[in-house]
Amino acid sequence: MANAPGQPDHTHQQRFRIPRVWWDTYARVTERLGTNRTARLLALIRADIEQHGDEHDRRALAQGDVELAERRARKGGRPPKTA
Repeated sequence: MANAPGQPDHTHQQRFRIPRVWWDTYARVTERLGTNRTARLLALIRADIEQHGDEHDRRALAQGDVELAERRARKGGRPPKTA
C-alpha cells in the first residue's frame, strides 16, 4: 500500500510466490536454527546489499535500519531471542 503524499515510508509487507511446502519447511528449518523466516530473510537481504550494493544502496540500507528501529519502538521492540 502506498503512503499518502508527505507521509514517510514505513516497513510494509511484500508478497512473493513460493510453494507452500517450501514455506512450511523453511519455518521448521529456521525454528531449528533458533530464528524465524523473517529474521533469516532480512539477514540475507542485508548481506546481499552489503556485499553487492554500491554506496547509494548502503545508504538506503541505513535508512531502512532507521525505519525498522522506529517501527519496533512503536510496537514495543523486537522480541528477545530464545536460544
